[in-house]
Amino acid sequence: MSLWIMWIATFLSLSAKPIFRFCVPLKMCFPSRVVEPWPPGVLRGGLVKVGDTVEIVGVRETRTTTVTGVEMFQKILDDAMAGDSVGLLLRGIQKVDIQRGMVLAKPGTITPHTKFSAIVYVLKKEEGGRHSPFFAGYRPQFYMRTTDVTGKVTAIMNDKDEESKMVMPGDRVKMVVELIVPVACEQGMRFAIREGGKTVGAGVIQSIIE
Repeated sequence: MSLWIMWIATFLSLSAKPIFRFCVPLKMCFPSRVVEPWPPGVLRGGLVKVGDTVEIVGVRETRTTTVTGVEMFQKILDDAMAGDSVGLLLRGIQKVDIQRGMVLAKPGTITPHTKFSAIVYVLKKEEGGRHSPFFAGYRPQFYMRTTDVTGKVTAIMNDKDEESKMVMPGDRVKMVVELIVPVACEQGMRFAIREGGKTVGAGVIQSIIE
Protein backbone atom coordinates (compact mmCIF):
# COMPACT_ATOMS: atom_id res chain seq x y z
CA MET A 1 0.00 0.00 0.00
CA SER A 2 1.27 3.45 -0.85
CA LEU A 3 -0.26 6.76 0.15
CA TRP A 4 -2.07 9.88 -0.84
CA ILE A 5 -0.17 13.10 -0.24
CA MET A 6 -2.28 16.22 0.23
CA TRP A 7 -0.67 19.33 -1.21
CA ILE A 8 -1.72 22.94 -1.59
CA ALA A 9 -0.40 24.14 -4.94
CA THR A 10 0.95 27.58 -5.63
CA PHE A 11 1.98 27.60 -9.28
CA LEU A 12 3.77 30.82 -10.25
CA SER A 13 4.50 31.97 -13.82
CA LEU A 14 7.71 33.72 -14.77
CA SER A 15 6.53 36.73 -16.76
CA ALA A 16 9.97 37.45 -18.21
CA LYS A 17 10.51 33.92 -19.52
CA PRO A 18 8.50 31.66 -21.86
CA ILE A 19 8.35 28.91 -19.24
CA PHE A 20 6.52 28.31 -15.98
CA ARG A 21 7.65 27.18 -12.58
CA PHE A 22 5.60 25.83 -9.74
CA CYS A 23 5.78 25.25 -6.01
CA VAL A 24 3.47 22.82 -4.24
CA PRO A 25 3.67 22.86 -0.41
CA LEU A 26 3.13 19.50 1.28
CA LYS A 27 0.17 19.57 3.65
CA MET A 28 -0.61 15.99 4.71
CA CYS A 29 -0.59 12.37 3.59
CA PHE A 30 -2.90 9.41 4.07
CA PRO A 31 -3.12 5.76 2.89
CA SER A 32 -4.48 4.89 -0.54
CA ARG A 33 -4.81 1.86 -2.76
CA VAL A 34 -2.79 3.41 -5.55
CA VAL A 35 0.70 2.10 -6.28
CA GLU A 36 2.47 5.43 -5.85
CA PRO A 37 1.75 8.75 -4.08
CA TRP A 38 -0.88 11.09 -5.55
CA PRO A 39 -0.40 14.64 -4.25
CA PRO A 40 -3.63 16.57 -5.00
CA GLY A 41 -3.63 20.36 -5.31
CA VAL A 42 -4.87 23.37 -7.26
CA LEU A 43 -2.62 24.86 -9.96
CA ARG A 44 -2.39 28.63 -9.49
CA GLY A 45 -0.36 29.14 -12.67
CA GLY A 46 1.80 27.28 -15.12
CA LEU A 47 1.59 23.76 -16.49
CA VAL A 48 2.43 20.29 -15.19
CA LYS A 49 2.36 17.14 -17.30
CA VAL A 50 3.15 13.44 -17.22
CA GLY A 51 6.90 12.90 -17.53
CA ASP A 52 7.89 16.15 -15.81
CA THR A 53 10.84 15.89 -13.45
CA VAL A 54 10.18 17.54 -10.08
CA GLU A 55 12.04 18.03 -6.81
CA ILE A 56 10.89 17.53 -3.23
CA VAL A 57 12.54 20.42 -1.40
CA GLY A 58 13.00 21.33 2.25
CA VAL A 59 13.43 19.76 5.70
CA ARG A 60 15.59 16.93 4.33
CA GLU A 61 17.97 16.50 1.42
CA THR A 62 16.37 17.52 -1.89
CA ARG A 63 15.08 14.53 -3.81
CA THR A 64 14.17 14.23 -7.49
CA THR A 65 11.20 12.28 -8.79
CA THR A 66 8.96 12.09 -11.87
CA VAL A 67 5.29 12.86 -12.42
CA THR A 68 3.89 9.59 -13.80
CA GLY A 69 0.21 10.52 -13.70
CA VAL A 70 -2.17 13.46 -13.49
CA GLU A 71 -5.68 12.98 -12.12
CA MET A 72 -8.60 15.41 -11.94
CA PHE A 73 -12.00 14.47 -10.51
CA GLN A 74 -11.16 10.74 -10.85
CA LYS A 75 -10.17 11.15 -14.50
CA ILE A 76 -6.65 10.40 -15.73
CA LEU A 77 -5.14 13.24 -17.81
CA ASP A 78 -1.86 13.93 -19.63
CA ASP A 79 -1.39 17.38 -18.11
CA ALA A 80 -3.02 20.11 -16.05
CA MET A 81 -3.06 23.89 -16.29
CA ALA A 82 -3.66 26.85 -14.00
CA GLY A 83 -6.97 26.59 -12.16
CA ASP A 84 -7.19 22.79 -12.33
CA SER A 85 -7.66 20.80 -9.12
CA VAL A 86 -5.47 17.75 -9.64
CA GLY A 87 -3.61 14.86 -8.09
CA LEU A 88 -0.05 14.13 -9.23
CA LEU A 89 1.29 10.58 -9.25
CA LEU A 90 4.96 10.51 -8.20
CA ARG A 91 7.44 7.74 -8.88
CA GLY A 92 9.28 5.97 -6.06
CA ILE A 93 8.14 8.15 -3.15
CA GLN A 94 7.13 6.49 0.11
CA LYS A 95 5.60 7.85 3.31
CA VAL A 96 8.98 7.91 5.05
CA ASP A 97 10.34 10.17 2.30
CA ILE A 98 7.95 13.04 2.94
CA GLN A 99 7.17 15.41 5.76
CA ARG A 100 4.96 18.41 6.33
CA GLY A 101 6.88 21.53 5.34
CA MET A 102 8.41 20.10 2.16
CA VAL A 103 7.40 21.43 -1.25
CA LEU A 104 7.19 19.95 -4.73
CA ALA A 105 8.86 22.17 -7.34
CA LYS A 106 10.32 22.27 -10.82
CA PRO A 107 14.06 21.45 -10.53
CA GLY A 108 16.25 24.44 -9.82
CA THR A 109 13.43 26.91 -9.21
CA ILE A 110 13.52 26.94 -5.42
CA THR A 111 16.10 25.84 -2.86
CA PRO A 112 16.08 25.16 0.89
CA HIS A 113 17.49 27.76 3.27
CA THR A 114 17.90 28.28 7.01
CA LYS A 115 18.78 31.97 7.30
CA PHE A 116 17.21 35.09 5.83
CA SER A 117 16.49 38.76 6.50
CA ALA A 118 12.90 39.96 6.54
CA ILE A 119 10.70 42.99 7.03
CA VAL A 120 8.30 42.22 9.88
CA TYR A 121 5.28 43.89 11.43
CA VAL A 122 4.61 42.89 15.05
CA LEU A 123 0.93 42.92 15.97
CA LYS A 124 -0.30 45.17 18.76
CA LYS A 125 -2.13 43.82 21.79
CA GLU A 126 -5.38 45.20 20.35
CA GLU A 127 -4.74 43.25 17.14
CA GLY A 128 -4.34 39.99 19.02
CA GLY A 129 -0.57 40.22 19.29
CA ARG A 130 1.92 40.28 22.14
CA HIS A 131 1.45 42.34 25.29
CA SER A 132 5.18 42.89 25.78
CA PRO A 133 8.35 43.50 23.72
CA PHE A 134 10.80 40.83 22.59
CA PHE A 135 14.56 40.88 22.09
CA ALA A 136 17.23 39.31 19.88
CA GLY A 137 17.29 35.61 20.71
CA TYR A 138 13.48 35.37 20.58
CA ARG A 139 12.44 31.88 19.37
CA PRO A 140 8.87 31.81 18.00
CA GLN A 141 7.32 29.61 15.30
CA PHE A 142 7.49 30.81 11.71
CA TYR A 143 4.49 29.66 9.68
CA MET A 144 5.75 29.17 6.12
CA ARG A 145 3.25 27.88 3.55
CA THR A 146 1.78 24.88 5.37
CA THR A 147 3.93 24.34 8.43
CA ASP A 148 5.32 25.92 11.59
CA VAL A 149 9.12 25.94 11.85
CA THR A 150 10.97 27.05 14.97
CA GLY A 151 13.40 29.86 14.33
CA LYS A 152 15.59 32.30 16.21
CA VAL A 153 15.67 36.08 15.73
CA THR A 154 19.42 36.69 15.65
CA ALA A 155 19.42 40.42 14.85
CA ILE A 156 16.97 43.33 14.84
CA MET A 157 17.34 46.56 12.84
CA ASN A 158 15.20 49.68 12.47
CA ASP A 159 14.22 51.28 9.14
CA LYS A 160 17.65 52.96 9.02
CA ASP A 161 19.40 49.59 9.36
CA GLU A 162 20.57 50.57 12.84
CA GLU A 163 20.70 47.76 15.38
CA SER A 164 17.80 47.69 17.82
CA LYS A 165 17.76 45.96 21.18
CA MET A 166 14.04 45.23 21.36
CA VAL A 167 10.82 45.17 19.37
CA MET A 168 7.59 46.61 20.74
CA PRO A 169 4.10 45.48 19.69
CA GLY A 170 3.13 47.66 16.71
CA ASP A 171 6.73 48.06 15.48
CA ARG A 172 7.78 47.45 11.88
CA VAL A 173 11.39 46.25 11.79
CA LYS A 174 13.98 44.35 9.81
CA MET A 175 15.25 41.15 11.38
CA VAL A 176 17.52 38.22 10.65
CA VAL A 177 15.96 34.81 11.23
CA GLU A 178 17.68 31.44 11.52
CA LEU A 179 15.49 28.32 11.21
CA ILE A 180 16.25 24.99 12.89
CA VAL A 181 15.61 23.06 9.64
CA PRO A 182 16.01 24.10 5.99
CA VAL A 183 12.80 25.25 4.32
CA ALA A 184 12.12 25.99 0.65
CA CYS A 185 11.90 29.77 0.61
CA GLU A 186 12.78 32.75 -1.55
CA GLN A 187 12.85 36.53 -1.67
CA GLY A 188 9.36 37.99 -1.49
CA MET A 189 7.83 34.99 0.30
CA ARG A 190 5.42 35.88 3.09
CA PHE A 191 5.17 34.21 6.48
CA ALA A 192 3.50 34.58 9.85
CA ILE A 193 5.08 34.58 13.30
CA ARG A 194 3.27 32.51 15.91
CA GLU A 195 3.57 32.12 19.64
CA GLY A 196 1.41 30.03 21.92
CA GLY A 197 -0.90 29.09 19.07
CA LYS A 198 -1.66 32.66 18.00
CA THR A 199 -0.27 34.95 15.31
CA VAL A 200 1.88 37.74 16.73
CA GLY A 201 3.48 39.09 13.57
CA ALA A 202 3.72 38.95 9.78
CA GLY A 203 6.67 39.34 7.48
CA VAL A 204 8.12 39.07 4.01
CA ILE A 205 11.58 37.72 3.16
CA GLN A 206 13.84 40.52 1.95
CA SER A 207 16.95 38.47 1.16
CA ILE A 208 18.34 34.96 1.56
CA ILE A 209 21.52 34.70 3.65
CA GLU A 210 22.17 30.95 3.88
